[in-house]
Parts: sequence; structure tokens; C-alpha cells
Amino acid sequence: MCSSCSEKTLKTLLAIDPGDSISGVARKIDENRETIRRVVNILEDEGYVEYDQGLTVIDSTVRDAGLSFLAASAGVVPPSIPEAYVLPQFAGLEFAYTAIDAVYIWTRGGYQVARGPDYYPLFIAIDEADLDDWKQFFDRFGIPTAEERQSAAEIDQSIQFVLKPCATVEADTVDGRPVIPLQETVKFARDHYATFQSALDMLGRMYEEVETDADYRMEPA
Repeated sequence: MCSSCSEKTLKTLLAIDPGDSISGVARKIDENRETIRRVVNILEDEGYVEYDQGLTVIDSTVRDAGLSFLAASAGVVPPSIPEAYVLPQFAGLEFAYTAIDAVYIWTRGGYQVARGPDYYPLFIAIDEADLDDWKQFFDRFGIPTAEERQSAAEIDQSIQFVLKPCATVEADTVDGRPVIPLQETVKFARDHYATFQSALDMLGRMYEEVETDADYRMEPA
């Protein structure tokens, strides 16, 4: 029996994909590496995970029970915004942050727009075949989902997930979060230049491969 079945322990179990490193798991759930190392050592000693050129959860039923516990907890204390960013890691499905969140993540949190603590949509690209599974997953946590952003008047909480079904999901990893590729993010920002002009300048300073010349700017009518 797990001697330290804390929320952090459950999140660690849920975040592990076969072959993950301790550092990778820590980044996924936004925790300190040494903290997760101690948690993993306990889980390994008790036989829940093993390490052989990467971490593996030995028994998936433990993960299922952990997810059920976290979902029940969310009914008492809804997930915060930082916790909402971690939550998709537990679904066992492919995804990548997109749209506003792609800009937010590629700028390392440096550019935030069109949302705040009282109204916070999160945007993820998903495999179109997994749409129903994603809806069911977030429903377990009481979080509304839609394929278009819902207005604050349409939902009774601040957090929502906007799902973008795609034929395939291409993702890079930035600070432990899967996100659409940089050039796709830049295209999104260019397509919405009025909103993301400052973000494009920021991305241009951060990444040499990002072109920030004025050739993509719309001419006045």
C-alpha cells in the first residue's frame, strides 16, 4: 500500500509516460526536480514504478484510481489556472497548446492577452478522433469544453478548454508543455497581427529563426 499517497504523488504517477526522465516529469507538472525525485524514489521502493532507461508505471490501475481521486477532489476545490495547464498531461491523449496559449508558452509567459483570472480559456489542438474522449475527460473535472471560445456569460466558472480537432497533432515541448511548432505559432500571430504585434517582436528577439520584418504587415486600406 502506498505510504505517501499525496496529491503530488498521484500527479507524478499520472504524468509518467514510458521512458520519461525525472526532470521531464517535474517539468510536466511544474514541480521542483528534487521533490519529484524523492517522490519517484518512494514509488519505486514500493513497486509502483520502475526505472530502466526511463520511468514506467507498472500497474495502470493505480493511475486510474489516482485520476478518479483528483477528479473527485476537483468537485470540492476546482482546479486553479496553473493546475489547469497541468491537467491535460493526465489524459493519456495527444495534444498541443495552440492559438493564444502557443504564443504564451513560446514567449515563456511573457505575452498574455484577452484573458484574466475571472475569464480564462485555454486552447489545445487535439486529434480529431479523440474529441469525445477529451470532452469526457474534462467533464470529470467539471471543466466546460467547446470548439469555439465561450463567452463569460455562457459558463459559470473562469476556466474553459477550447478544443481544436486536427487530422494530426504536431508538437514541440517548451518548459515541459507540448505546444504547436514555433513557425505555426508565428503564423497564428501574424494572422492576428493587431493583437500580437508586440508578441511577434518578442518572439523575434527570443528566436533567431523568427522573421520580424514588416513584409507580413497589412497595408492600410
